[in-house]
Amino acid sequence: MTTPEQVGLSSERLARLDAVMKKRYVDSGMLPGIMTQIYRKGQHVHTGMAGHMDLERSKPMQEDAIFRIYSMTKPITAVALMILVEDGMIGLDDDVQTYIPEWKGLGVYASGVSTLVPGMPESFLTTPTARPMKVIDLATHTAGLTYGFLMRTAVDAAYRRHKINDFQTPGGLKGMIQQLAGLPLEFSPGTQWNYSISIDILGYLIEKVSGMAFGEFLRTRLFEPLGMVDTGFHCPPEKISRFSSCYVPGEGGGLKLQDDAQKSSYAKPPLLESGGGGLVSTTKDYMRFCQMMVKGGALDGVRILSPKSVALFSLNHLPGNQDLTELAPAGAFSESGYSGIGFSLGCGVNIDVAKTRLPGTLGEYFWGGAASTAFWIDPKEDLTVVFMTQVIGTDARLTLRRDLRTLVYSAMTESFA
Repeated sequence: MTTPEQVGLSSERLARLDAVMKKRYVDSGMLPGIMTQIYRKGQHVHTGMAGHMDLERSKPMQEDAIFRIYSMTKPITAVALMILVEDGMIGLDDDVQTYIPEWKGLGVYASGVSTLVPGMPESFLTTPTARPMKVIDLATHTAGLTYGFLMRTAVDAAYRRHKINDFQTPGGLKGMIQQLAGLPLEFSPGTQWNYSISIDILGYLIEKVSGMAFGEFLRTRLFEPLGMVDTGFHCPPEKISRFSSCYVPGEGGGLKLQDDAQKSSYAKPPLLESGGGGLVSTTKDYMRFCQMMVKGGALDGVRILSPKSVALFSLNHLPGNQDLTELAPAGAFSESGYSGIGFSLGCGVNIDVAKTRLPGTLGEYFWGGAASTAFWIDPKEDLTVVFMTQVIGTDARLTLRRDLRTLVYSAMTESFA
């Protein structure tokens, strides 16, 4: 492994990164275990580990541990979409109704309520959209869709009632499309940013356009070519011993088991392959994905995308170059802070370093997962970072990512940007 000093990083400061993250988050009981991997200039320069991948069985964190990456699935789905764009099979400015004709009449919520009481009908009044939903709206969360867990609106409540985006939805992605055909949009496409199931809909488009099951497309066009051998929509029995347990904060402090790795539903394939949050992966596999992107779409002689397509991930695709503070509704959920952050294809992008109040680089793109995982790709600094853990619902989710980013950039001894 290349020494940090050979690529403009400090060994001493990387040791401080590990020490601070361990003391602040693992030793305090906020996280069961952590793993941080860093590449710079194409070289593996650091892997730090602490704590456990399974507290109940006192199993220490190990380098080949498998994690639920939840929303870190989104950038992978966006790359899969761009593969089909490059194949000439779909365009970012295409109307979604071209591929989902049953959505042609979708309107924007005006009034009405949803109920969780079985047998009680829903009643919604809608208004027409200002323009048709575009594929780019799905990639940027500006499509007018939502998540049921957001607990903000009547449309959110309808998603909960219909169990939209349940991994066990009968009929899989097609079944979810049919469910959504009867529900209103939150807003007219392109007018707001709202974290949503929109990337899952991209998975359906990929499936429909390619003629392949979504998971099969990812396996043959992305995972196998890149050597991502442990990434998929479930953890097969022969790998379950490497699967990490997942936790939530305990009511009296500490951690409570949320999903036992040895009894997990992830041990079998889901009915719905969620492009927005369904994958499991390893630190090594996800770093392979990141390295392909930072190298302009190719890795070890295998080209996935053109450098020009990869460059789109460093751009803000929100209308008027707005950031999330300007386009997200009050109380909206995100896997990042809002200030200085735009949205690229399936992930956030830094458009104003000063506004973020964190060290960083214009054009770096990133995201995180519900179990507090995180990654970022900094093309100008030729830097990629992957962070893995497994805790859902912790208040420290954004704080630990802030600390991780600060400590990694603090370890730099030279900058190219």
